[in-house]
Amino acid sequence: MSQEFDILSHITACLPSLRVSEKKVATLVHDDIDFVTEASIGEIARRAEVSDATVTRFARAVGCRNVRDLKTRLTRALAAGRRFIQEANEEDGLGVIYDTAAQTLSLNRELMEQADVEGAVAMLDDARQILVFGAGGGSTVMAQEMQFRLVRLGYAISAYPQALLPRMVASTLEPEDVVVTLSVTGYTPEIVEAAELARQYGARVLAITAVGSPLADTANIVLPLAARETDYIYFPSSSRYAMMAAIDMLALGLALRHRDRTRDKLRRLKITLDAHRGGDNRQPLGD
Repeated sequence: MSQEFDILSHITACLPSLRVSEKKVATLVHDDIDFVTEASIGEIARRAEVSDATVTRFARAVGCRNVRDLKTRLTRALAAGRRFIQEANEEDGLGVIYDTAAQTLSLNRELMEQADVEGAVAMLDDARQILVFGAGGGSTVMAQEMQFRLVRLGYAISAYPQALLPRMVASTLEPEDVVVTLSVTGYTPEIVEAAELARQYGARVLAITAVGSPLADTANIVLPLAARETDYIYFPSSSRYAMMAAIDMLALGLALRHRDRTRDKLRRLKITLDAHRGGDNRQPLGD
């Protein structure tokens, strides 16, 4: 059994095989997890109307060494956030999507107005090559998004959205190279370690991440992100809107630095796409 297994899920899975008295303890856990994490064996037994031995038996039946281990795992479940245990109030689907996106963008705009965006753009423009590191769902997609944005502007850029590849690539870099690291939290070990490795070999690092995070501490320049997550866990993370906006700012800044070159490349791209798919001349460029 993994040391990090989710005890609440495991209790639910074990429920059919538990004795009737043990099921009473399981019900108490789900009804009042705070009480169980703090109470003694005797107090748990009295509240569940079972014997002390039943409480101990229950702990072992659900994969724990003893009652203390059970309570430790329940405390970890609480630490992950009560919103993952208790049902939040129902939200209006359309409203929460658009309102949260707007609020997230507004919050991050205020942060970005204080950031060194011009310095980040200059760093990218001066790079021999640009490498984008990201891991996980949102950062993986955004790493590829940044590659798609900048390659059409004529930049040598590659995205490495895997755990091991960033480390491998970081060890090959030179001082003329720039690494862009993406992480909403700034705590993803693979990305932090790859950034540190890149710095050891002289490469410059631009981090789009949370201020004060380990990843931010490794970077030459930080474009700050602030996540605005609600208790409604069914809603996808809104932080990806802020990360995409930061990437779009960088792409716009680079495009404006070389207007003639950018215009030529985008026109060539537009002609190629229109010849392939047809339609009017207001269709987006490959999006």
